[in-house]
Amino acid sequence: MQETIGKYINPFTDFGFKKIFGEEANKDLLIDFLNTLLADKANIIALTYLKNEHLGRRESDRKAIFDLHCENDKGEKFIVEMQKAKQTFFKDRTVYYTSFPIQSQAKKDVRSSKDKTQNYTWDYQLNSIYSIAVMDFAFNDSLPEKVKHDVMLMDIETHTIFYDKLRFIYLEMPHFTKKLEDLETHYDKWLFVLKNLPRLEEIPEKLREKIFMKVFETADTSQYSPNLLSQYQDSLKDYRDLKNSLDTYRAEGLAEGLEKGLEKGLAEGLEKGLEKGVKRVALNAIKKGLDDDFIQELTGLSPSEIAQIRKGNNL
Repeated sequence: MQETIGKYINPFTDFGFKKIFGEEANKDLLIDFLNTLLADKANIIALTYLKNEHLGRRESDRKAIFDLHCENDKGEKFIVEMQKAKQTFFKDRTVYYTSFPIQSQAKKDVRSSKDKTQNYTWDYQLNSIYSIAVMDFAFNDSLPEKVKHDVMLMDIETHTIFYDKLRFIYLEMPHFTKKLEDLETHYDKWLFVLKNLPRLEEIPEKLREKIFMKVFETADTSQYSPNLLSQYQDSLKDYRDLKNSLDTYRAEGLAEGLEKGLEKGLAEGLEKGLEKGVKRVALNAIKKGLDDDFIQELTGLSPSEIAQIRKGNNL
């Protein structure tokens, strides 16, 4: 059964996100988006897409698979991710992912060509690393009106930036509620497009700027070949299945939490219900043949927890 699709693709599908931001022909869209988020730094003029799979220093180490991994002409690295579902340790994951481009900058000691007895060692100077997460969910501990979190290492006492070469930006898209008539800045327009693109049937007058016209052109499903349409439909089905599963499990968790939380409190009941739902998502993913790395990223469960689910269900 084919998925019903709209005029424009959903950027929160794997296909949609990489179609808009991950293709060489659309690199200008990614550059404009990053420059909008990082308006306080020098403009990004050029980007190079890098490999998105990174292995640890040893074969047994866990690997990382980024949605997008880029480098500008200054050697600064950018990890850009679209995250569909909430993960318990999502912040930890983003910090862990930045460890790969940090370690990749390490340089081996070299000897002088004039004096072979003299060693020149790397002085640990690093280029900046930026981690950008566009999230289709909100953090549990955030304020409802908070959309953008711009995070760097800070001195707690003086509230001054201690280290500015490692920067994390999280966009909580459910908190972005501006309507078309409320859009004022280029940043507002980007967030509106990302959140509302699949619900639009025509290009609003307020978004008829060159950069957004290209977004609409790229996202127009009527221009796709049958092969591309099929790829998008598969990606859209995966997205909808995941959202429907999570919505169902949240509802079940809420019902169970309300029922069992009378004695121990609503919060504890909700937590247990959601935990049960996450495990059901993992079980369904296992039954579909998805690998443990993907299941761990999807649910936030540990490898041992996933192994227990496999064992408990003879999978």
